[in-house]
Amino acid sequence: MLESAAAVAQEYADLEARLADPAIHADPTAMRKLNKRYAALAPTVAAYRAWLAAGDDLGAACELAQEDESFAAEVPSLQERFDGAQDALRKLLLPRDEDDDRDVILEVKAGEGGEESALFAGDLVRMYLRYAERAGWRAELVDATESDLGGYKDARLQVRAKGTMDPGTAPWALLKYEGGVHRVQRVPVTESQGRIHTSAAGVLVMPDLDDGDDDEIEFGPNDLKIDVYRSSGPGGQSVNTTDSAVRITHLPTGVVVSCQNEKSQLQNKESALRVLKARLRQIRQDERDAEASAARKSQVRTVDRSERIRTYNFPENRIADHRTGYKSYNLDAVLDGDLGAVVASAVEADESARMAAVADRD
Repeated sequence: MLESAAAVAQEYADLEARLADPAIHADPTAMRKLNKRYAALAPTVAAYRAWLAAGDDLGAACELAQEDESFAAEVPSLQERFDGAQDALRKLLLPRDEDDDRDVILEVKAGEGGEESALFAGDLVRMYLRYAERAGWRAELVDATESDLGGYKDARLQVRAKGTMDPGTAPWALLKYEGGVHRVQRVPVTESQGRIHTSAAGVLVMPDLDDGDDDEIEFGPNDLKIDVYRSSGPGGQSVNTTDSAVRITHLPTGVVVSCQNEKSQLQNKESALRVLKARLRQIRQDERDAEASAARKSQVRTVDRSERIRTYNFPENRIADHRTGYKSYNLDAVLDGDLGAVVASAVEADESARMAAVADRD
């Protein structure tokens, strides 16, 4: 695997030369893609250079130690430095998710449990909004259907990075592990006997397509049915006064997307189309994965309490991730957006699995 580092370094040098060409600045889309790829390769190239330097230092120390014993004392520390540099490089050379640099469209849907499930869905929405704020991203509620008690029957968020993010820190790279069924155990506000109930909410995470990727999902002239209607709920003066809300149905697949949170019909249509493209791309990707018998690990399409990825236990203030074995007793902090350690456990588990797969192939 380490041999591929030289190819990465060469690609990095080629990109550097292309970015120095004034002609490339005339094409903003191409310029953006090149810059993104260049930034993505930078940590790997830095690790490759550190590995080469550590190897040179270790080799020189071993050679000199044969003539001067004083150099032998440096060999163990240099060997440790070389091994550490090699491990770091191996991790960076693991096959990357091509979507890791993308933004995210995240949907939360209440499942079993009635009003309690909708309230829990509202808790999850707030958790993701606060986590996005802590991460330095921009997050906004694009569309939502509220329940009678103030929760959400379903809600959709757009989460976007501010500027160019370091590899592994963009919204998709971290939030993709949130897809699945989230189970809650607590005493509902509707429970008069003080009994603990279990309910669930589902989370679906999709990579948000860049403007330059619009041609990846194309619509035929008769593929879309677009309806407009009056918005409901919070949203300002235009709510219940103009037909600004938009519902788009993709007729070939039956996928329906609505948006009402923007002020104008045009803005809502653009947001709905963006979400529709992300959903259709996800469907296409799932079909490809199914054909290759490699369906995405954490995403689920049903909100069934038996297919859970995480449990939120309020009486014990405990959160447990059933895929990674992570457990902590700071549920209140997690729901306030302190999700970093939980996400890190999923990242580490995924990384370990990919390292093991590479080792098996070698």
